[in-house]
Amino acid sequence: MPVKPNECPVEIVFSLLSGKWKIPIYRHLYKNGAVRYAELRRHLPSISKKMLTEQLRELEADGIIDREIYSGMLPKVEYSLTPRGRSMISFLDMMSEWGVKHFSSGHSQ
Repeated sequence: MPVKPNECPVEIVFSLLSGKWKIPIYRHLYKNGAVRYAELRRHLPSISKKMLTEQLRELEADGIIDREIYSGMLPKVEYSLTPRGRSMISFLDMMSEWGVKHFSSGHSQ
């Protein structure tokens, strides 16, 4: 997704991960590698099926995750981070460190 003139690249990045569920989905895929839909549902029990499907589709459309279909007697679908998604790890780690430094208990602003 190339940045167009007058677009803020930071806003684009934040829009890719905006919403209540994208970061928890991303974090689970980062920690666990390829996972099936049912595993994501178990990991995020309060998300509705519709919302999980919607968030996965958006992440896939934005090139952050990959959806792999395996055929066989019992077909299965697995989700994993794409190279683009994995390339965000260091960026998200820096955001995490900043959050801990500035908003952890005992630290005032």
